[in-house]
Amino acid sequence: MILFADGGSTKCDWILLDNSGEIVFKTRTEGLNPAVFDKELLEERLHENKELKEYSAKIEKVHFYGAGCGTQKPVTLLTEIFNVFFANAEEVFVKEDMVAAVYAATAEPGIVCILGTGSNSCYFDGDDIHMNVDSLGYILMDEASGNYFGKRLIRDYYYKRMPPEVAGEFEKRFDLSSDTIKENIYKKDNPNTYLASFAEFIFTSERNGYFYKILTEGIQEFVENRVLCFPEAQSVPVHFIGSIAHFSEDIIRAAVWPYHLTVGNIVRRPIDGIIEYYRKEVLA
Repeated sequence: MILFADGGSTKCDWILLDNSGEIVFKTRTEGLNPAVFDKELLEERLHENKELKEYSAKIEKVHFYGAGCGTQKPVTLLTEIFNVFFANAEEVFVKEDMVAAVYAATAEPGIVCILGTGSNSCYFDGDDIHMNVDSLGYILMDEASGNYFGKRLIRDYYYKRMPPEVAGEFEKRFDLSSDTIKENIYKKDNPNTYLASFAEFIFTSERNGYFYKILTEGIQEFVENRVLCFPEAQSVPVHFIGSIAHFSEDIIRAAVWPYHLTVGNIVRRPIDGIIEYYRKEVLA
């Protein structure tokens, strides 16, 4: 049996396939970003999941694609944790979430973008992934991501740039005291996930001019910094992965139009696309 996962900072989706490609189970844990979370928390989140614990000794291969897995140190940490938890697995590998995004989006050359808790992009030439810009995370980059829009909402609320009726609803939904916000950002773990939690306010509320404005500005910034950096964007489709992309398709199409870019696939949950990849390429 082969277990594969698509993991971010907020959540991680897992699917176990038997050797004939049939789904044994689908499950979800909290996020497993090894660049953000310490070893103890990563281990705890695995042990909390009933399905993973039940099948841990039966799994033969573990393939994990995750945020924060673009450099060797976090990859080594997560690999060591999986080797202990899935003690009988003959094969364990950890790769960055960009790989899973490509598998879910296309088998042909294209630009592939992630808009989730964080954001990222790459050029896929049909065989290999090329990253023109290293991701420096939520403080310096992550345009059009959940944490980007969360920061924008908080700043606009405090600077009183948020329309009064929107601010009133925002106050009802979240604890916006300065002490609470500063404690979560500067003293507690996982500030990127905390910031991203505010972004759901945009997508669970009725679309209005204010939301349209901040979504447009964020996505335009992403396109300028993380899509146009690839010269190939002029000749191949640009694919988008993640919930923010799914709920902002109209804004994405408007943002790329002036640059004469072609929008390709928009995939809300990459894990579903990975199933087909594994059935065709791995288990065939």
